[in-house]
Amino acid sequence: MQYFTISELLYSETAVKNKIWNGANAEQEKNLFTLVEKVLDPLRQSYGEPIKVNSGFRSEKLNSLVKGAKNSQHLRGEAADIDTGTKEGNRKLAKLIIELKLPFDQLIDEANYSWIHVSYKDSDQNRGQILRMNEGKYTIISPEQL
Repeated sequence: MQYFTISELLYSETAVKNKIWNGANAEQEKNLFTLVEKVLDPLRQSYGEPIKVNSGFRSEKLNSLVKGAKNSQHLRGEAADIDTGTKEGNRKLAKLIIELKLPFDQLIDEANYSWIHVSYKDSDQNRGQILRMNEGKYTIISPEQL
C-alpha cells in the first residue's frame, strides 16, 4: 500500500458523527488491501495527484444509515468511492481505469462524476461492468461513454 491506508478506507465522517463503530474484520481488511493493490494504488500512481476516499468499508449499520444497497460491496471491503475534488478529475479517473486496463468489478459514474465508485473482487471473477448513476437509476454504459 503505497498511497492509501486501511484507516483511510475505514474512516467515515458519517460514522463519527453518528458514533457508529466502522471496524472491519480480517477478511474485509484483506479485501481492502487487495482493492488498493490492484486498483487504487496503480490509479493514483498514474494520476499523479491525491485521490480522496469518500467511502471505503462500511459496517452494516453505517451502510443502512447512508442508504447503501443491501448487498453493497462496501460491506465486504471490496469497494471505494473516490474523488479528486473536481468532476473533470473524477472523469479522468474513470477513463484512466479503462486506459490502464485495471481490473474491476464495477466502475460507476455517480451523479455526473460527483465521485467514482470502483470495486474489485479477489475471490470471484470481476465483471468489468461500467455504470452511470443518475437520479438514483443505474444504466450500463460502454467505455466510450465515460
